[in-house]
Amino acid sequence: MSNILIIDDEKAIRKTLGEILSYEGYKIDEAGDGEEGLKRFKEKSYDVVLCDIKMPKIDGIEFLDKASEINPDVPIIMISGHGTIETAVEAVKKGAYDYVSKPPDLNRLLITIRNAMDKTDLVTETKVLRRKVIKVEEMIGESAPILKIRETIDKVAPTDARIMIMGENGVGKELVARWIHEKSSRNKGPLIEVNCAAIPGELIESELFGHEKGSFTSAVKQRIGKFEQAHGGTLFLDEIGDMSLNAQAKVLRALQEGKITRVGGDKDITVDVRVIAATNKDLLQEVDEKQFRLDLYHRLSVIIIHVPSLNDRKDDIPLLVEKFLTDICADYGIAPKDIDDDALKALQENNWTGNIRELRNVVERLVILSGKNITTEDINSYVLPGK
Repeated sequence: MSNILIIDDEKAIRKTLGEILSYEGYKIDEAGDGEEGLKRFKEKSYDVVLCDIKMPKIDGIEFLDKASEINPDVPIIMISGHGTIETAVEAVKKGAYDYVSKPPDLNRLLITIRNAMDKTDLVTETKVLRRKVIKVEEMIGESAPILKIRETIDKVAPTDARIMIMGENGVGKELVARWIHEKSSRNKGPLIEVNCAAIPGELIESELFGHEKGSFTSAVKQRIGKFEQAHGGTLFLDEIGDMSLNAQAKVLRALQEGKITRVGGDKDITVDVRVIAATNKDLLQEVDEKQFRLDLYHRLSVIIIHVPSLNDRKDDIPLLVEKFLTDICADYGIAPKDIDDDALKALQENNWTGNIRELRNVVERLVILSGKNITTEDINSYVLPGK
């Protein structure tokens, strides 16, 4: 049975629509104003929302904005007796599924609701198919360090223990984090990734904890931060060694209390998040240099996973090259290419300062520039000159 939320400050309208839609087989919830409607929208999953525009506390347009941030996939049909063409256009531009004037033509309203339901079903099916198609990339390798990492993931993933992943740039720390999430009980929840090094220091708090409208000059509307987005799932803080000390203090509080506060807000928001952190830095050295909090380090490093450099697992290079050749040739729509044993040995003897990321780039270069069979001459021409 599909769930519909009716938000209207006129009780008679709510009652009439509720009776008609209940007769059609829908399960109905009602709200007398936008504030109550938003509360119900946060607490329960709906297939369609019917929302009046002129209401006390929170009007329909503001509800539309906030509801779209919470779940943009739920169709919202605006209904109003005070509307104009301009109002209808504004509502649709802001993401409303459709606009219906009061008193509504019931046949048109029922058709609109059915079409909205079809849209919801299509969105759901698309997400399911995407999850089936886009699986976590395989962790390639049979070397002792990789076997140890797989074994560790199997042990720690089912727990909620916080994990610190350490290793050089390009070794695959993100892949380890994704596998931990995939094998955890939280895998039906979101995996939210944050690259702390890519966000300016003055914006990191807003990115992580969100902000309230008007909390600073460019805060034109409320923003939900990564901690809230990751509720019920996993938050992956990549390059955490680049986070400011001020943001570190707030992350520590979130880990200790399970609560965050948006920038410019004064309300505590409870979050249920598993945190996985990663860094290419020596955090204990950062602690000595007063660049990283020791208490945060201990909070995050319940389990420490060291991901080896490619130079420390060169026995895995043939398997990685084979995988990259297959994937890249498929991406380019060309016949699979082979690689000579001597060429493969030359790749194994190379110094991979950029690790797996560099190896994949090199294989892509060889696929583009080499013939059907990749030779030592190709390695000398397209790989070693750039070293």
